Amino acid sequence: MPMVTVSLSPQQAAGIRAAVDNGGYASSSEVVREALRLWDAARKLGEIKAELLDDESGASGGRCVADMFADHEAQRRRSA
Repeated sequence: MPMVTVSLSPQQAAGIRAAVDNGGYASSSEVVREALRLWDAARKLGEIKAELLDDESGASGGRCVADMFADHEAQRRRSA
């Protein structure tokens, strides 16, 4: 797995240590990986919301958000 070095505030580092010490996570890496998964999900949701807001003409044809998300994921996989 690739290694990345980041700088954290003392409060962030203490929060990570507390999450591990309280037994919520097995390691600090696990805490950071979950935080990144949540960040990625929020970013994707923001992109979907932007697509919905940009579509003022109703050109989505009544497509549901799940369909738009599936299209977004398929496009991301193709460009990766």
